[in-house]
Amino acid sequence: MSTFVIEGGHKLSGSITPQGAKNEALQVICAVLLTPEKVTISNIPDIRDVNKLIYILGELGVKADKISSDTYSFQADELDLDYLESEKFKVEGSSLRGSIMIVGPLLARFGKGYIPRPGGDKIGRRRLDTHFEGFIQLGATFRYNKDERFYGVEAKQLTGTAMLLDEASVTGTANIVMAAVMAKGITTIYNAACEPYIQQLCKMLNSMGAKIEGIGSNLLQIKGVKKLGGCSHRILPDMIEIGSWIGMAAMTRSSITIKDVSWNDLGLIPRVFQKLGIKLEKRGDDIFIPQQDCYEIQNFIDGSILTISDAPWPGFTPDLLSIILVVATQAKGSVLIHQKMFESRLFFVDKLIDMGAKVILCDPHRATVIGMNHEFSLRGTTMASPDIRAGISLLIAALSAEGTSTIQNIEQIDRGYQNIDERLQSIGAKIIRVD
Repeated sequence: MSTFVIEGGHKLSGSITPQGAKNEALQVICAVLLTPEKVTISNIPDIRDVNKLIYILGELGVKADKISSDTYSFQADELDLDYLESEKFKVEGSSLRGSIMIVGPLLARFGKGYIPRPGGDKIGRRRLDTHFEGFIQLGATFRYNKDERFYGVEAKQLTGTAMLLDEASVTGTANIVMAAVMAKGITTIYNAACEPYIQQLCKMLNSMGAKIEGIGSNLLQIKGVKKLGGCSHRILPDMIEIGSWIGMAAMTRSSITIKDVSWNDLGLIPRVFQKLGIKLEKRGDDIFIPQQDCYEIQNFIDGSILTISDAPWPGFTPDLLSIILVVATQAKGSVLIHQKMFESRLFFVDKLIDMGAKVILCDPHRATVIGMNHEFSLRGTTMASPDIRAGISLLIAALSAEGTSTIQNIEQIDRGYQNIDERLQSIGAKIIRVD
């Protein structure tokens, strides 16, 4: 098990380019199962979760050829569907939550899709009901082996229908859309997730021959087609990584440039950091963060304490709330962080308190942060990464702290951030990986 050793207190400088978006990659790579023709995808991040998905698809029979460092061609023309019911798949599929999104395209193209109960971050209970209720409404038969924790859906012919999702689930929407593109008739999905990554998936499917309308809204209309063809697709930059670099610059009082951020797809992210007092400039498609010795949290217009909470897109993404919390520890002022969507994502706060942060964990969903305005630095310590987002938040805290910090279980960070130690070293961070 690898460890990061970080010497904190150093300023960073230069530019950094975000990797391709992990959450989009997991969706669009699953979409290659919808066609026997070749699909080329670029800007694929070289991270653990994505590589695991590519491996699983390879075991299923998908031909994956690496064209360049971030570009693959995929061809799903000779699949071994028996693999889906093998013991090997039950083990491998359960190790990656994103594997749930192979079910929709397999159901659409082959009339059946199976998946073991998937794992992933330990950030609270994340239901699969939305996925399977959508498949059932399209006409699939659902079964669940409780002893093996193994799900299955089967259908001779999916039929379009009108459905109202019980939650705007991103992966649920993606899975149902991929099932519906080859269903007979018209499917309407209301309360669909409308994140940029869903928009990207729908645009990719349309380039393959699907007929999806309403892209970017929460009401999608899909006219089923008999078959889909190949295409080329480029993945967006990862908005969570972009937010991480903004927070890192503020905490370390550094000036950095984040390259090629796709501003139009960032939504509220820049504005929320600005509410913490962080200055940032739009320079073409880059973000420039100037060095700031102090950033002051804005109150609401009536003078009450600022609350930052997560919400489905176009609300603020839950994946950046832990970054916001860490950055607030060195702001001037106080803020209430309200994590509405997951009940365990604030459980890394005790590690920040050990480092000297002034944080009150009100309950599993809310934390009040009293900023120290850089008058008292955080202290280096030894800690473990509980999940991807908490891991990067602790890394940011360590980079700003006095002394040396050790972060264990960094495999969690590697699941979401590509070669992060090398990339941070390139802008002046004192970080080494110890195997």
